[in-house]
Amino acid sequence: MKKRYKILIFMIILIIGLIVTFKIMVSVTPPIISDMSIMKKERIKLKDNFYILDDSWLKQNKYGLWELYITGNDFELGAKNGILTKELANYQEEAFIESLKKIVPSEFYINFLKYFIAWFNRDIDKYIPLEYQKEIYGVSLSASEEYEFIAPNYHRILNYHAAHDIGHTISNMNLVACTAFGVKNNRSSDSSLIIGRNMDFYVGDKFAENKIVAFYKPEKGYAFTYITWAGLIGVISGMNKEGLTITLNSAKSDIPTSAKTPVSILARQILQYASTIDEAFKIAKEHETFVAESFLISSAKDNDFAIIEKSTDTTVLYRQNKDEIILTNHFQDKAFENRELTIKNKEESETVYRWDRVNELLDEKEKHDVNSFVGILRNRKGKNGEDLGMGNEMAINQLIAHHSVVFKPQKLQIWVSVGPYQLGKYIAYDLNKIFSDSLDFKNEIYTKSLTIKADPFLYSNEYKQFVEYKKMTNLFRKELSKDVSDYINESNIEKYKNLNPNYFYTYLIIGECYAKLGNNEKALEFYNTALTKPIAKKNEKDVIKSKIDELKLNND
Repeated sequence: MKKRYKILIFMIILIIGLIVTFKIMVSVTPPIISDMSIMKKERIKLKDNFYILDDSWLKQNKYGLWELYITGNDFELGAKNGILTKELANYQEEAFIESLKKIVPSEFYINFLKYFIAWFNRDIDKYIPLEYQKEIYGVSLSASEEYEFIAPNYHRILNYHAAHDIGHTISNMNLVACTAFGVKNNRSSDSSLIIGRNMDFYVGDKFAENKIVAFYKPEKGYAFTYITWAGLIGVISGMNKEGLTITLNSAKSDIPTSAKTPVSILARQILQYASTIDEAFKIAKEHETFVAESFLISSAKDNDFAIIEKSTDTTVLYRQNKDEIILTNHFQDKAFENRELTIKNKEESETVYRWDRVNELLDEKEKHDVNSFVGILRNRKGKNGEDLGMGNEMAINQLIAHHSVVFKPQKLQIWVSVGPYQLGKYIAYDLNKIFSDSLDFKNEIYTKSLTIKADPFLYSNEYKQFVEYKKMTNLFRKELSKDVSDYINESNIEKYKNLNPNYFYTYLIIGECYAKLGNNEKALEFYNTALTKPIAKKNEKDVIKSKIDELKLNND
């Protein structure tokens, strides 16, 4: 008994020691801030959804877009951001956790994921420049304590800046599929640069409800604007006062083994400190990233655009040497063309298909303007106008976009979609006006005369059907996980089929419904029908084929 007791004591001490060691190794120490006086100040509410803090402010415009204007040094930028957007940040984190629980419904696996990310990103602060550590720390001081079960506020917000990268790592199963393109000179109606992009990073509709157009006037570097959400200081789509723009598109990547610089932080540094393509490329080469990424850069000074293609071991500058450029989700430079990941990505995903579709649409007009770019960004059809079904990743407009944006760098103009997706109006901002000392921020700051109308599709019966289709898809998926379901019946199945009849996923879900009902003949019929529809990825086809093989085996 004494021996067993000693072994038990030893095991308890060992477990406690391992837990303490783990927590010490994954702990991240906040940067030292010499002056934190800004945290003693309180924001002033001017009216509903309109707050000011010193010379910074946050307000929601009549279209639902939030507009955030911040000035100061590194810590002050973050502190003001956190104070002004604290409710939005809490809502954003709630939406993120809810989506995570839908993707990973098991509490055990969520806890495992939490500890895995903590271990994986234990050195992440070493790869984030100190000024951005200070800014993130400032944001974290206003973060909700409700989620400290995940990690302390600073550590947690720091890790969220790698969420885009983790999503791109999962994008080897492709949850991220963005499209960007540009024209200049002879392909532009006024010869100036035009850049368009859809940011199809989807973490649920709730996550995209509170888009923020942020205007930053930092103490160091260039003033800039970017489209973001509360809590994120990294950049995914943005333009600075010098007319340099940057957008991010994922590429197929090796599975990372440790934390490096998050791509959104690298993009932020480029946007804040570069005014030319060469300056952007120099900054990109200075950092290691733990995922592969393409950065579409355009520069008013250069009157040019290029793509920085960056893998975990190689950084190249790709130019098409034409008056147009297209970027989807595969590398295009010769340095990558024979790599297994590039070949596999092009063969097994829809990235080449979307590239071809953008090229097809650009060729429909000799010269383009902002309106024609918006038309391409909203396009829901496949090559040669094929009906892909609503929501297909083969389309440029997949009806999932967090935001859609058009830039005119030489005029310092930016058009941002107000939602849903890229269907609502695109409203324009002029950075010359925004960053002038005479800006009257108490009135509307966007340029009304440049507003682009909403897509008529938004008011159509077809769009209403798509909204209903999404609701029914979620209901079916939920009911399919139950032992018994009254919802899964012939009437609902028939209604569901008619809502989105050209999309392969409709027939996959119906096949699963009939399989659950024990009607294998009907299940096989709908699985086979799914295979006749346009399907974005090889792994999606393989899933359907495996279900067919499984049913045939059971029938035998």
